[in-house]
Amino acid sequence: MEHTSILERVLRGIAITAVVLFFIFPIFWILLMSFQTNETILRNPPSMAFVPTLSNYVALLTGRLETAAGTLDISFMQNLKNSVILSVSSVAVALLLGVPAAYAFARHKFRGSEDIAFTLLSFRFAPPLLVVLPLALYFQDVGLADTYIGLIWVYQLICLPLILWIVRGYFEDIPADVEYAYRIAGHSWFATFRKIALPLAGPGIAAAGLLAFIFAWNNFVFALVLGSADKQPVTVGALAFVTASGIQFGQIAAAIVLSIAPTLALAIYAQRYLVEGLSLGAVKG
Repeated sequence: MEHTSILERVLRGIAITAVVLFFIFPIFWILLMSFQTNETILRNPPSMAFVPTLSNYVALLTGRLETAAGTLDISFMQNLKNSVILSVSSVAVALLLGVPAAYAFARHKFRGSEDIAFTLLSFRFAPPLLVVLPLALYFQDVGLADTYIGLIWVYQLICLPLILWIVRGYFEDIPADVEYAYRIAGHSWFATFRKIALPLAGPGIAAAGLLAFIFAWNNFVFALVLGSADKQPVTVGALAFVTASGIQFGQIAAAIVLSIAPTLALAIYAQRYLVEGLSLGAVKG
């Protein structure tokens, strides 16, 4: 049994508390800002004491932003809806394509398989501007510019490599003998994949899907260049609060709180699977 001194436990507790505060404080500060007016946020010197207001959230929900220059119409709820459509659809397509591909790479080694898999993974690390400008011209030619289908297609550069490499690690972790025994009983390859491999890799597939959803939700560049105002997600929609009369810090903070709520809830709910998925994807990949 490991024995630690009281001093060591105290120092460890202080270190853990400092790390938690370091990461939690920005979220806590944004949450406080979301309940303040612009005048309260910008006062000098700053103070933690303020009268909370829901006006920032009301502006987001009603789509009417009151500024010194007048009333502006904003479409934050449409941006939120776009984020849901783009993220959910992109992950669904990536799972449909990536899970069978991951199984093929895990079970069927062939010449060049590692090179192909690594090429797909390299798309995830390529700078978005490397592909987004040529794609913008190509999409205009084929009619996919400013469409959900075009954006979902581009989002595969984010989702598909993640799912492919993480799920591949889970499939490789499953003993192949289990599948061979099932096939000897006379079942087809597809039945083995559907009834044996998929259920055993279920937690990994869920973790990969959640990770892909978080990355797709937080994407900024693709939607900024390839989508117009009515197709842009919340990450781009927040730019509407930089107005001619100044930056609306309160509304930006409220928008951040509403936009990170889904991904934060998912991350907290599935944190064990996320850590396991990242570890397997990193080690086995």
